[in-house]
Amino acid sequence: MAGGAAGKGEPLEVEVAGRTVRLSSPDRVYFPQRGFTKKDMVDYYLAVGDGILRALLHRPTALQRFPEGIEGEMFYQKRVPARGVPPWLETATIRFPSGRSADELCPADLAHVVWAAQMGTVVFHPWPVRRADVDRPDELRIDLDPQPGTDFADAVEAAGEVRALLDEVGAVGWPKTSGGRGVHVYLRIQPRWTFTEVRRAVIALAREVERRRPELVTTSWWKEERGAKVFLDYNQMARDRTIACAYSLRANARATVSTPVTWDELPDVEPNDFDLRTVPERFARIGDPHAGIDDAPWDITPLLEWADRDDRDGRGGDLPYPPDHPKMPGEPKRVQPSRDRDRRG
Repeated sequence: MAGGAAGKGEPLEVEVAGRTVRLSSPDRVYFPQRGFTKKDMVDYYLAVGDGILRALLHRPTALQRFPEGIEGEMFYQKRVPARGVPPWLETATIRFPSGRSADELCPADLAHVVWAAQMGTVVFHPWPVRRADVDRPDELRIDLDPQPGTDFADAVEAAGEVRALLDEVGAVGWPKTSGGRGVHVYLRIQPRWTFTEVRRAVIALAREVERRRPELVTTSWWKEERGAKVFLDYNQMARDRTIACAYSLRANARATVSTPVTWDELPDVEPNDFDLRTVPERFARIGDPHAGIDDAPWDITPLLEWADRDDRDGRGGDLPYPPDHPKMPGEPKRVQPSRDRDRRG
C-alpha cells in the first residue's frame, strides 16, 4: 500500500498559519511496521507545531525526503526548486564548503513544515544559523554518539559530564534525545563567531570532557581509535553538517522523535519512549522543555579561552574535518592511522 495506487486516499486541504496546503495521497503508508500514514505525519507536525517551529524558524533547512515512505527511495533536498512551489515559500541562500551555494527552505511559519511533510519530508535538518547571518552560528550543538559496545545510558552519562562543564562556565545546555541511541545538547549562543571558531570552541569542550572521563568519552575522529566509548562529534559544528532538529521524526520502523527533555528526566527516559503517537500527548501535557532556549544567548569566550590554553600547553591544535570539506589551514592529515606510513614508522 505504501507505493501502490490503492489506499492513497483523496487529496485533502490543510489550513495552517493562514495558508492552504494541499495534501496529496494522505493515506499513503510512511511507516509500514506501525501503519502510520502521510496524514498521521502531518497531524504529528501540527500537534508539535510550536516546538518544531522553535527549532526551525528562519533556519536554512535540508529535507530528508521519502516520497514513497521510509522503505522506499530516500534523498536529501538542499535546493528548493525554482518552479512548482507555493509563492509564499521562503528560502535562504547558503554556501557549501565547496564554495557552491543553494537556496534552502527557510521556514517562516508552520505552513512551511506542513508543505515539506506533504513532499515526503520525514526528517528536518536545519543549519545552526538564521537567515539574518548564515555564516555565524547562533546554535552550538554537542552530539554524543555511542560507539559499538556502548549504549544510550552511556550517552546520558556523558551528557551529565557536559552539563557539569557548562555549569562551570555559566552556560545553559538544552538536552534532547537523538531519536536513536545518542543524546544532543544545544546551546543558544550570540551570533558573533564563524563556523571555524564555534567548532574550535566545541573541540575545546570535548577535549576537557575527554580528559575528565577518558574511559567514557573520546574525540577520536577515526573509528579504529574510538573503542567502546561515546564519541563527542565536534564536526557537527562544521559548515553544512546538520542534525535532526528537536521534534523531527526519525526514519526508523518505530517512528521515533528527537525529543527535548529536561536534565532531571534525561537519566530515566528511553529513546523508544518518544514516537509519533506519544510525543503529541506529552507536548500537550507538559509543553516544550526547550521553550526557554532563546532567552539568553551565551558568549562562547570561555570555551575559546580553553582552546587557547590547550594550544599553549601543547594539548590543542585542530582535528580532522569531514571528508567533503576542503583541506583547512592547520588541519592534521586526513589519513586513517592504520594506513599512515609516517605513524607506522
